[in-house]
Amino acid sequence: MTDKTLRRRRVSNPHSFLKASAGDKFLDIVIWILVIFAALVTLYPFLYVISVSISEGSAVAKGSVVLFPKGFSLDAFRMVTGNRQLWVSYGNTFFYTIAGTLANIAFTCLGAYPLSRSHFFLRRPLNFYVAFTMYFSGGLIPTYIVVTGMGLYNSRLAMILPVLVSAYNLMICRSAMSSVPQDLFENAALEGANEFYMMLRIAVPLIKPTLAVLTLYYAVARYNDFFNAMLYLGNTDLQPLQIFLRRVLLQASNEVLQSAGGQAAAAAAENTLKIRYVCIVLSAVPIFLITPFVQKYLVSGTMLGAVKG
Repeated sequence: MTDKTLRRRRVSNPHSFLKASAGDKFLDIVIWILVIFAALVTLYPFLYVISVSISEGSAVAKGSVVLFPKGFSLDAFRMVTGNRQLWVSYGNTFFYTIAGTLANIAFTCLGAYPLSRSHFFLRRPLNFYVAFTMYFSGGLIPTYIVVTGMGLYNSRLAMILPVLVSAYNLMICRSAMSSVPQDLFENAALEGANEFYMMLRIAVPLIKPTLAVLTLYYAVARYNDFFNAMLYLGNTDLQPLQIFLRRVLLQASNEVLQSAGGQAAAAAAENTLKIRYVCIVLSAVPIFLITPFVQKYLVSGTMLGAVKG
């Protein structure tokens, strides 16, 4: 529709144009209200947790903290950060997250590249096999038997190998690589490049936004993983931060209270609820710091992986 035709319609029927504009404005207002409401509902739990963690213990015990802090006290932070097991768990979590995410991305690319090449003779059966695992699995007990049978119990590899590749992320990476122009691969093959070289020099650099998104997905999953640790890691010196956090939340902070000492234990008893929220804040800080750096890749990377099926 040209601008001239639109102006004619406005002049001929101005009331319909005003009604449409009013309807659009009303719809915009409704959308903004819903967005603001969703933002408040999402933001409130974070503000409440932070407010409780830095409020006075007496105010928290009385339940007077609703949104903003009541008083200011960092005693709970001092007690939690003075616990040795917290830092051991932090170190384990960073190792599992970094090493596990690197392994995830490497093997996801190695699996997605051949599945994206049309001339690979096992492409169809392997794609079906990968998709099949998204709906059906061996179950918890067979997986536990396999992992323990391989001698991985109480081993750091138990947190990496059983979840080495996600079928869903593999499909996203495969679709992203399929969207790379095939002419680039053909020209590289004419120059004598092998498949491994083409994957590293052509496919991987061109899907960096998708890989950034998959890195975030894998890193968050690794960072929050506690179920595998609960199954395969009985040694507390190998357990991640989430297991420590779970113990603190379920055992009424006994572990932190015992490490606080004699006189401090009396004050810590008043801060039991605060200690729980402090642990939540400390466990969420690394993810909050990392997410803004990869946020710009979220939309573009996910859409790039959805171009081809």
